Parts: sequence; C-alpha cells; structure tokens
Amino acid sequence: MQTAARMQRVPLAPSVGIRAPFRLLGGRLAVDFANAVPGHSAGSTAENWAGLIAFLEQAGVIASERTRELLHMSEADPQAVEHLLRQAVALSEALHRGFDAHIRGEHIERATVEAVNELLRVTEGHDELVPLGREWTLRLIAREQRPEWLLAAVARSAAELIAEGSAAPLRKCANPRCPLFFYDTSRTGRRRWCSMGACGNRSKVASFARRRARDRHPA
Repeated sequence: MQTAARMQRVPLAPSVGIRAPFRLLGGRLAVDFANAVPGHSAGSTAENWAGLIAFLEQAGVIASERTRELLHMSEADPQAVEHLLRQAVALSEALHRGFDAHIRGEHIERATVEAVNELLRVTEGHDELVPLGREWTLRLIAREQRPEWLLAAVARSAAELIAEGSAAPLRKCANPRCPLFFYDTSRTGRRRWCSMGACGNRSKVASFARRRARDRHPA
C-alpha cells in the first residue's frame, strides 16, 4: 500500500473527467476524493472509470494487482460501472457541499450525510490500520460483495470527518483560483495553501512582483 508521501495528483477543472496522476494533498481520503472527482464529469465512461480506479489505487484503497481486473469491468459490466460512476460523482458533489458549508461555519445538510450513509449501508467489512505518511490511520476494508465496496472507504473517511463537527480543521486553499480542500494538520493550525510548492510559491512570486512594481512606480 502506498503512503501519502509518495502520492501525486494534479488539480482538476469541473469540466473534465477523472484524470491521473493525482497529488494527494488533502490529508484525508474523503478530502482527496472530493478534490480528484469532479461533478458533472464530461469524460467518457471508460476514461472516468480508469481515472476512478487510478485514484483508488494511488490512494491505497485497492491493491495494484486488482487494477487490470477492475478496469475490465467497463466492458464486462458497463451498467454496473455507469451506476458506480454516478454514485462517485454524487458523493463528490455532496462532499463539496458539505465541506463548503463546514468552512463557512454552516450546518451540514442532511442530504450530504445521506449520500455518505447510503454507501455505508450497502457495504460490510472491517476496520484496519493503514499507513498515512509516517503515521497510521483507521480505514474501512470492505468486503467485495457489491461494486459499492470501491467507495466504502471514502464514505467511511467522510463520515469520520463529518462526525468531528465544527472542530475539524478543514480548509480551502487561500488561492481564490484553486478549488482544493485540505485537512490542516500543521503544527500551528494556520496552513493556508493546498501546497507551498504550488499555490504558496505562486502567491509569494505575485507578492514580490507587486512590491517591485510599487518600488519602481511609487504613488
């Protein structure tokens, strides 16, 4: 199983499908899922299915040796694949609504919670400690009885985050053009950027350019 330190992902625009590779910066599986899976995806079924499987493999939800078998489902059982993709998009949209509400200090709607509970109801499994960077996190290992088991760990992660309530340190990147959420585990609790290597550095460069411009052309 891969650790979070080795995971990579690129931000997605809402108008494209699920694309790999990913930079998993969210700090929680459910947050990375919301960042990676766009709502109203415009990609083909095969492309979006491949993207979802790639995300789940990279996030450590499925083993790499299962990837080829699961990819074949788009041909072997296209109806099941389309149904699961609809569930994935619905879950992502619900998480976006819930995370936005949390950041605004608002109550998370029952519809968001129901989208999570719906997946928890149809899966069985056991909890297991899995690596998360240099730490350990508790994750649901679902029994593979129904296709929804692929989303069960995401739903469990979302449920744990929602259950934290207002104390959950969920943030959104301070870059207004960046849509990414993250779970702030920094020592100070004042993390502002999805990544210092991306939005953080861009902000520093932009601030430096503005200061240089003011120095050259003072009011």
